[in-house]
Amino acid sequence: MAKSASDSPSLAARKLEVQSQPETQVVIDFDDNRAASALVGPYGQNLALVERRLNVVVDSRGNHITLTGTREATDAARRVLETLYAQAVQGQDLAPGDVEGVIRATLAQGTLFPFDPKAAKTSTFETINLRKRPVRARTAAQDTYIRALKSSELVFGIGPAGTGKTWLAVAQAAALFERKEVDRNILSRPAVEAGERLGFLPGDMREKVDPYLRPIYDALYDLMDSRIVERALQTGEIEIAPLAFMRGRTLTNAAIILDEAQNTTSMQMKMFLTRLGENSRMIITGDPTQVDLPNGQTSGLAEAARLLDGVQGIAQVKFSAEDVIRHELVARIVAAYEGLPQKPATPKS
Repeated sequence: MAKSASDSPSLAARKLEVQSQPETQVVIDFDDNRAASALVGPYGQNLALVERRLNVVVDSRGNHITLTGTREATDAARRVLETLYAQAVQGQDLAPGDVEGVIRATLAQGTLFPFDPKAAKTSTFETINLRKRPVRARTAAQDTYIRALKSSELVFGIGPAGTGKTWLAVAQAAALFERKEVDRNILSRPAVEAGERLGFLPGDMREKVDPYLRPIYDALYDLMDSRIVERALQTGEIEIAPLAFMRGRTLTNAAIILDEAQNTTSMQMKMFLTRLGENSRMIITGDPTQVDLPNGQTSGLAEAARLLDGVQGIAQVKFSAEDVIRHELVARIVAAYEGLPQKPATPKS
């Protein structure tokens, strides 16, 4: 194929990567300027992600996109771009995590079924509808997780960091609170230091425990209007507290989250599970590979997951390194620590 004079040196170099295999070129034209711009992403970051993950060359000129690569790769890239474009037309924001989710779903589907662009207009993944913005599943595991959160009174979300366990749990709790299906949200974590000795912390009780609970605050402010969060924290409709404060309570009409549950002892986990009251939902999240308990202590999360497996009304959703959406490198880091085989990296120009 002749190289046009307008091809940049970097583009020409990237085309060399696919010359060892039979080359296919696919041209896609998008009608909606706004949606096409969202598809490309800031500084072309969404197209760059498609290039890296699918080993194709993407040349974007306005609403005109050309894909170059093997037949399988260009077909997968076309499916991804048309699905993302359909979502952008609906007004959805396209963050890198959304792009990664569509890529994974496309690769999982393969070419066993014919692709219908019209069907892409409605995402098959579950959505949690919040006033601030909708939260959509980005992977099959997240989709299963959201479905479990909507249908079960007690849900365990177990897996590595970056899979969205806590974020989706907070989103579901916030949605229940906004719809008045519960009167309050109670969010908790065990106050366990991650291999460090912080010593004496100044301030009142809230100031002492806030550093341990900061990730939950971050999720709340990301998913809800900050003024609503502040007001609810002041009135007690949203309560963020260490696990030790749960003893002796019966939590009714509430959405209750226990995060970092791998750092609970067996007795703490049993205590927390028995706090569940009438018209309440409980979500427990944790990563069994990041236990910060003293040597010799059994993680309450691992024990509870084993004992309660198959109990009616309790759902368990397990995530893996394949479900990490925080950053491309995080997935590789998790996989490396799990001893999983790594795919060779695509050469960069």
